[in-house]
Amino acid sequence: MEPNGNIKTGILIGRILSVLIVIGAIVLGLVVIYRADHNPRTDDSEILANFIGIAPQVEGPLIHLNVHDNQFVKQGDLLFEIEDRPYRYTLERALSDQATLEGQISDESRRIAALVSGVSMAEANIHSMEADVNRWAAAVEQARADVAGTEQGVSRAKAEWTYANNNLHRIEPLLVKQFVTFDQVDRARTSEVTQAQSLKQAESQLRQAQAALQSTIAQEERSKAVLTQSQAQHQQAQHAVTTLEPLVSQRGAKTSAIETARYNLNNCRVYAPFDARVTNLTISEGAYAHTGQQMFTLIDARTWWAVANFREGQLQHITPGMPADVYVMSQPNVRFSGVVDSIGFGVTPDEDVIGKLQAGLPDVQRTLNWVHLASRYPVRVRVENPPSDLFRVSESAVVVIRGH
Repeated sequence: MEPNGNIKTGILIGRILSVLIVIGAIVLGLVVIYRADHNPRTDDSEILANFIGIAPQVEGPLIHLNVHDNQFVKQGDLLFEIEDRPYRYTLERALSDQATLEGQISDESRRIAALVSGVSMAEANIHSMEADVNRWAAAVEQARADVAGTEQGVSRAKAEWTYANNNLHRIEPLLVKQFVTFDQVDRARTSEVTQAQSLKQAESQLRQAQAALQSTIAQEERSKAVLTQSQAQHQQAQHAVTTLEPLVSQRGAKTSAIETARYNLNNCRVYAPFDARVTNLTISEGAYAHTGQQMFTLIDARTWWAVANFREGQLQHITPGMPADVYVMSQPNVRFSGVVDSIGFGVTPDEDVIGKLQAGLPDVQRTLNWVHLASRYPVRVRVENPPSDLFRVSESAVVVIRGH
């Protein structure tokens, strides 16, 4: 009986061990599944950084190249220098053109001021001539009145002379018949002579008044002619006055030319925009640099990312801000701390699943694969305090999300 008891005991122990092994395997599998879901890990990741191509914005001989391939540069370091003499000469010419324009504006301002002064003088002459015309017009009216008065005097003197002359001829025949005395005839003769002299004097005054009237009229016409001439000069002076607008409007173009020339001159010296690593240097000193032609690449050494491609089923356990561990293949035993920066929201559709997206009707595949792989989406993990001499763009990496 004892051998049978030992056999039964051994079988029982074996069964117990088998059950324990199965339970342990199940527990271990559950733990692995839990950790894989709640702390996602992937080796499908690469190290990336921003990079820019450095190309000159002006062209010319490359006289100084201060960097070499794969060199680390600090922000503000001089990268290269292009011959700047043509651009310096262009700036000096632009400054000279602006100074010439300002001189022209100054000269034109003085000329316009003189023309405006001439207009003012012409206006003053017009006012003076208008007053002169008015004065001579009044003098003409006075002369006409004087002529009218002298004409009345002539008429009165002529009437008195006519009366005296008729009286003399009337009484002279009576003297022979002694109807009048000699004294009466003599007084009549004296009166006739006196009236004749008065008539001549009045006629002389009339001629003088008429001459004065003609002279006054001539002066009035002359003053009117001078007034017309002054008005014409005033209009001519007004038309001669120009504005500074054609010259002032050129200031913007001259200033723009100066700023462009200064901008080109400043671009002859190119500095590092940030801490970076120089790579893919394809030019040397003495070469002719062309505008827009890339000379080398700067890798931004300030920020590095590990772009990890996680399966779509793992994304529910990843959120921005979670801590992460990053390992690079060059030093797999060094752990770098990181933070989940963002999670991708799109990848290129798989043509084997949905066909080709193109114009017209969708091109859907008629075959079906039995194994359907989960899509992977990029998760960007920012590395904290990255070393400047370890990370390289497209370096293989392993990323572990420490979500819980």
